[in-house]
Amino acid sequence: MALSTASAGASGLTVLAPSIAPPDSPAQSADRLVEAEPAVLRASAKDQFLRHSTIAGKGGLTYVSYTRTYSGLPVYGGDFVVVTNPSGGVLSTSIAQTDTLNVATTPKIEAQRAAEIAKAEITDAAEVSEPKLSVMAEGSGRLAYEVVVSGTDKGHESKLHVFVDALTGGIAEKSDEVKEGQGSSYYNGPVTVGTTQSGSTYSMTDPARSGLRCGGQGGTAYTGSDDSWGNATGTDLETACVDALYAVGKEWDMLSAWLGRNGINGTGGGFPARVGLSDVNAYWNGSYTNFGHSQDNQRQATPIDVVAHEFGHAIFQTTPGGSTGSNEKGGLNESTGDIFGALTEFYANEPAQYDPPDLSVGEEVNLVGSGPIRYMHKPSQISGHPDCYSSSVPNLEVHAGAGVQNHWFYLLSQGTNPTNGQPVSPTCNSSTVTGVGIQKAGQIFMGALQRKTTTWTHQLVRKASLEAAIQLFPGSCTEFETTKAAWTAVNVPAATGEPTSCSAGNDFSLTLNPTSANVQPGQQATTTVGTQTTSGSAQSVTFSASGLPSGATASFSPASVTSGASSTLTVSVPAGTASATYNVIVTGDGTSVDRTATFALTVGPTSDVVFNDTFETSLGWTTNASGTDTATIGAWERGDPAATTSAGTGLQLGTTVSGTNDLVTGRLAGTAAGDYDVDGGLTSIRSPEIALPTGTLTLSLSWYLAHLNNASSSDYFRVRVVSGTTSTVVFQQLGAASNRVGAWQTATVNLSGYAGQTIRLLIEAADASTASLIEAGVDDVKITKS
Repeated sequence: MALSTASAGASGLTVLAPSIAPPDSPAQSADRLVEAEPAVLRASAKDQFLRHSTIAGKGGLTYVSYTRTYSGLPVYGGDFVVVTNPSGGVLSTSIAQTDTLNVATTPKIEAQRAAEIAKAEITDAAEVSEPKLSVMAEGSGRLAYEVVVSGTDKGHESKLHVFVDALTGGIAEKSDEVKEGQGSSYYNGPVTVGTTQSGSTYSMTDPARSGLRCGGQGGTAYTGSDDSWGNATGTDLETACVDALYAVGKEWDMLSAWLGRNGINGTGGGFPARVGLSDVNAYWNGSYTNFGHSQDNQRQATPIDVVAHEFGHAIFQTTPGGSTGSNEKGGLNESTGDIFGALTEFYANEPAQYDPPDLSVGEEVNLVGSGPIRYMHKPSQISGHPDCYSSSVPNLEVHAGAGVQNHWFYLLSQGTNPTNGQPVSPTCNSSTVTGVGIQKAGQIFMGALQRKTTTWTHQLVRKASLEAAIQLFPGSCTEFETTKAAWTAVNVPAATGEPTSCSAGNDFSLTLNPTSANVQPGQQATTTVGTQTTSGSAQSVTFSASGLPSGATASFSPASVTSGASSTLTVSVPAGTASATYNVIVTGDGTSVDRTATFALTVGPTSDVVFNDTFETSLGWTTNASGTDTATIGAWERGDPAATTSAGTGLQLGTTVSGTNDLVTGRLAGTAAGDYDVDGGLTSIRSPEIALPTGTLTLSLSWYLAHLNNASSSDYFRVRVVSGTTSTVVFQQLGAASNRVGAWQTATVNLSGYAGQTIRLLIEAADASTASLIEAGVDDVKITKS
């Protein structure tokens, strides 16, 4: 519903909401833990966390990934993953950053100079990105420019990510997004692949697996007048596409049936394949796979394991932490491709005359007449590829560096002495390992990948895989013990903080009674923190609280309990504390799982005000909390706004309703009216959690939407209420093809349907169609009870 200018100030939209609060979603539980800023996050006062993605996995586990900014700059290596169980309990946190950041953010070299330095890192640069000032999470922080250089390097396609030290101009780190592999085969026998039909034309585009298609070097899918493809010869490119689509289709199905992943990218999507590359090679370039031919040019590089290997790089890239990073991470990426190649071969389970399952890489290729290019059971069968981890492995050429993780996966899945015809695999410590089988090994490995961070090492994979084994197979120690034994068998040392025992399946609930309190400055508030064992055995739970008023203290008596017992939380509020409602996050840190709950602490005279924000101080609103905003500039922020006008039309307001600050889309004015307005799509900002009491509740806010006559009804200002997993629009103003002057108006919304629930407000503004000049502001957000 669009509100006219005349009626917009009267009221918003009234909605009916469920009377019973829904349970926390995994993302909500993870968000609340992050808001509590536990010590494990190494948060500084200048850090801000943005939720990047939420991916459901096998066993009901959910992986919620976050990125970090420091003084508004992206932090490379500051990302982390929170893992939750089906009921929202936080099981573990995967984070590589080791220190709290404390770094100056003023560069000493110019961005243009950084671009020149990065450009010199490849032989033929076709495109150089705008340098992006960033903070690298090395020690207390390292200021650097990130530059992406695309082109060719020594004749091979390259998309090199270069970090140039912003103080010295030295190369801090570089990694290529183009990941190369090798192989060739065209013997899968008669197969069926997904194709589409439009009129009388057929296309090698899979209709059931979004994004999968295959064609030549131009990127367009092959088409034909019938649905019969290829001629089963090694030099025919249609045949190569049949092999490629068949292989990636099997990989897609394996991911779903065995590993619980939705598509190649985890959200139901895939990527194109190209054949006919004029090179003895195959690669993934960050957007598509590309396959060449054998050295004798008689076979295309499209056997199952080679195709699945290249798409395995796509999986690595689209799991948390991405694909760029250190050389060691590059080796682990190559190994990931090998592992997905093996998993896909075992899932396809072809008979001996075609491509039967094994754990050699490219055995059907015979690329240069010397057989497989890697052996997972004994990597050292290829010269320079070690079986065992040592300090030299992180610096090896990435294909050689793949060997250690490959060897671990072989031992985990097959063991040292397989009984299924696979070869014997010697260990580095002369131990004997009994494998858990290919499917369970794949699930453990996928569970580890879902915890990947920008910094990724063999020890971090070890820790992540041990956590995955515990959480995926609760009540069983076999998978955990085998995972640990396989890592020890390849000499990868234990990681700091890795689990040492297989206890899992234990869970508890956390409740507060009461959930809110009203106190005067200088007084205390108390609540009973209750715990109850909900599954498995009782566990130790240690309590903490965050989000307190400045100077306030929280104490628990006792400080820890065994689940099933309770504690008393006492919050002491100092004299002089500002009157407001503070959302205190209570965290129960259990041995196996963490739980959180919100205590609404109102300081000051008893009133009907449930929530009030004039934006003069920060109460914890988060821009782009979901990580899905598309606006390129003009993001919501809290601050002192500068007025903007265009041809006499007042747009952004330089005055607020009260005080100095408001919420505004790009608070600066710039040299032109459109310099900081909303461009490129949606920007959003989310409130802290608000615990609503029972009764009649009303939301009121001051707002404006301003635009020129290049706007349309696709542009908008919206207010949403988020409760559980439900997000409901409760107020909306659409744009129009006319000049709309910025002017403060008041909106009210009945929130009584949400009484008794904990909610968040989500405010949105969007330049959602053709480019238009959009500005918006919000002030004095209040929820009252009557």
